[in-house]
Amino acid sequence: MNKKLSLIVLTTAMAVTTLSACSSNNEGTTSKATQPAKGNDAATEKTLRFATWDTGDALKIEQDIAKKFEVNHPGTKVQVEAYADGFDQKLAAGFGATNPPDVMYMWDFPTYHQSLEPLGSYADGDKDLKKDDFYKGLFNYATIDNKLYGIPAGFTTRVVYYNKKMFDDAKIPYPKDGWTWDDFQEISKKLTDKAKKQYGFGVRADNDTYDLQGFVWSNGGSYISNDGKTINGFMNSKATAGAIQMFGDMVKNGSAVLSGGKGQQSGEDIFKGGKIAMWESGIWPLESFKEAGIDVGTVEMPAFPGKPVKGVIAESALSIAKDSKQKDLAWEFIKYYVSNEAIKMRVADLPVRVSVVNELKKDQDPLYKPFYTMLQRSDNSPAFLLNPKWNEVNRQLSSAVEAIVLGSNAQEALDQAVKDSERYLK
Repeated sequence: MNKKLSLIVLTTAMAVTTLSACSSNNEGTTSKATQPAKGNDAATEKTLRFATWDTGDALKIEQDIAKKFEVNHPGTKVQVEAYADGFDQKLAAGFGATNPPDVMYMWDFPTYHQSLEPLGSYADGDKDLKKDDFYKGLFNYATIDNKLYGIPAGFTTRVVYYNKKMFDDAKIPYPKDGWTWDDFQEISKKLTDKAKKQYGFGVRADNDTYDLQGFVWSNGGSYISNDGKTINGFMNSKATAGAIQMFGDMVKNGSAVLSGGKGQQSGEDIFKGGKIAMWESGIWPLESFKEAGIDVGTVEMPAFPGKPVKGVIAESALSIAKDSKQKDLAWEFIKYYVSNEAIKMRVADLPVRVSVVNELKKDQDPLYKPFYTMLQRSDNSPAFLLNPKWNEVNRQLSSAVEAIVLGSNAQEALDQAVKDSERYLK
């Protein structure tokens, strides 16, 4: 999750080809692994491979979790494989060679599900998992064609971060839940001082269309119909265009600055430098904001007039390879990874269990509460789960969004994107 769940599939074409081959070669694979051997004899030691996209501190925590699992399962060695930015290439290559890791982080289920073991019978048949303790709806993001392929491990929703000092200096009250996009834009104008190279908000030059869905849904729009068959009248609707046009207009009128483009600082770095007052993101940058000494606050997303606020979830899940020869052991590892003990060790994303949140009082902490408020508002299905050809469509949509924030008319850009994409849905 990554870190970022919307991690772009760098080798989609290769992945689809290799996954199809893998699926046809392994139809009906349901073998179960034997129990792990007792003792530490090298000849009987089992190696369980776990692939992750994480690096740095998050990776170190995962390695610590693996060591704790090994202590409780003598004779088992967990080999943590850190694929980092090469996650998709290495995973696709492993599936193609029928030599994938046993357990892996997963978010792109439409691309990979044919090479994954269905986990519905595991999840429903194992009381130790305590499936009802997970937040409702998280399992939907790991389900394809009514089959569960992943167990939620972490998630984030998206909120607005704000720099309290910049608000205080301008004598502007902090934003509160229930505010509107009109409020947001007015505040952004007041907090912009071009002479100081200070802006109210930062707009990404390279937006992830996945993350933008929350704004689009909040305005009553959508990229695609609920049945996943139609984009015309959805991706280019007035509601969809209006939500994205707003960000292009803010850049154009100077109340926001582009960030993260070629030769430009990232929005997180500009926020840490005290040069933008508000930034929209998931949980990932929060610790770095604190470490930078920013007196930071969080608030739920603004609302469009007369419309309910909607959110989008970025979720990381754990899956088991269909080709794994150690599925029972892999399942035991997943259960431990999503146990209360292991969840509390990980801080890069938000706890998926209600019991952990209640124990840590996360939903009562002012910094974390908006993330859980937005979770309650995240009940729409992302486009990539609705159509297997979404990656092809998304290339045109991404180009349109980039053009919009750089000054193009949203309606015209999205009309063209639909025209260029419809052939993929036939």
